[in-house]
Amino acid sequence: MRIALVALAAILAVSACNKKDDYKQFTSDPYLYARTVKELNNVVMGNNFAPIVASRNYLYANIAAYEVIAAGFPDQYQSLAGQVNGLSTVPAAPAGEEIDFHFASILAFARLGEAVTFPEGSMKGYIDSIKNLVKEHGMPNRVFKNSVAFADTVGKVILAWSKKDKYAETRTAPKYTVIDTPGRWVPTPPMYAQALEPHWRLIRPVVMDSGSLFTPPPPPPFNMTDKNSRFYQEVLAVKNAGDSLTEEQKHIAEFWDDLGTRLNVSGHVMFMTKKFSPPGHWMNIVGIAGKKAKADFNTTVYAYTKTAIAMFDAFIQCWDEKFRSNLVRPETVIRKYMDAEWTPYLQTPPFPEYTCGHSTVSASAAEALTSVFGDNFAYTDTSELEFGIKNRSFTSFRQAAIENNWARFYGGIHFHGSCIVSTEYGIKVGDLINRRLRMKK
Repeated sequence: MRIALVALAAILAVSACNKKDDYKQFTSDPYLYARTVKELNNVVMGNNFAPIVASRNYLYANIAAYEVIAAGFPDQYQSLAGQVNGLSTVPAAPAGEEIDFHFASILAFARLGEAVTFPEGSMKGYIDSIKNLVKEHGMPNRVFKNSVAFADTVGKVILAWSKKDKYAETRTAPKYTVIDTPGRWVPTPPMYAQALEPHWRLIRPVVMDSGSLFTPPPPPPFNMTDKNSRFYQEVLAVKNAGDSLTEEQKHIAEFWDDLGTRLNVSGHVMFMTKKFSPPGHWMNIVGIAGKKAKADFNTTVYAYTKTAIAMFDAFIQCWDEKFRSNLVRPETVIRKYMDAEWTPYLQTPPFPEYTCGHSTVSASAAEALTSVFGDNFAYTDTSELEFGIKNRSFTSFRQAAIENNWARFYGGIHFHGSCIVSTEYGIKVGDLINRRLRMKK
């Protein structure tokens, strides 16, 4: 944390040209917002949040920030109130009070980012550093107080809205019942963990009417007796691919692994390693795209918010199907019917196979980002460098989402047919959000 804050202070001090009285230039730097999202990403990773739970943090944090920007720049941006499920009104900015809306959006983001899931205070050190920096750059005390107050006002409304999304109810819902019948999901090695968030389909979507708005066709019927059946061929394809991976295919699988918490087993030694989850990876991509496009602060907030909404609803759509079909993972079938010692290249996450969560949210995020930055937006994704995984470059967000399909297949954790269907339905969710939401004037 200390290293991050020192780096932040140094970079932002340079961006402000060392003008002690130019606080507006300081607070309007889009890097400040991107760095704040990254800070939340680090907190989420450090707390071992599941991908779908993490998507909730990113959702409400970004919406809180966006609503502050919409209030401050009404000629450019339109409030989500009345457009999304359950959010009827958001307070307007007080007339006659000077507010730094960029600074206020940072504060609102941090408040919601930590408050919707874990105890407040996880980002306190970071936000305190921001407050000190804006004062050093000459923000008048009245502007500081007005900005803090407005951030609190918007934050309270978004937090109250978040508490009605049924997340609390799912915390006490019954655990998933494991039924070991052919074709049905059962826990997988090495963790043999319980099914993750089996009631997530009950969470209130942001834009979709319900999680079942887009219901994919059922997966191929389980059949390991007929070698010509579609299911058998899907299983065989996973095994054959996993047995002959090229170095490039391994890199693709590792790059898109995004398993937030991995259990490593070496003999009698077991230890955990952490990485960003799928929504965290795509939040990083938003920052990379914004920097390359030289997006201003407001556009940066808009891009993050739209992408967060797309992923949140995509997870609900996907989980609605996962716990309807309850399809077995390739690893379970291959070990039982083909090779008892077979292990996938990636560690299988703890929930049913169909549909693929990463493919669904990646496709949805790609549609949201394409609507902001355009198609054929080439970029290099540096997200995984901090985990020792080299960069990958893409010609568009959609190309990145398609590569993710292959990553789940190469990793041995998904049937490729599932990933194709998942991409199709992730696109449907992203397209719905692009069509329904009116965010820019």
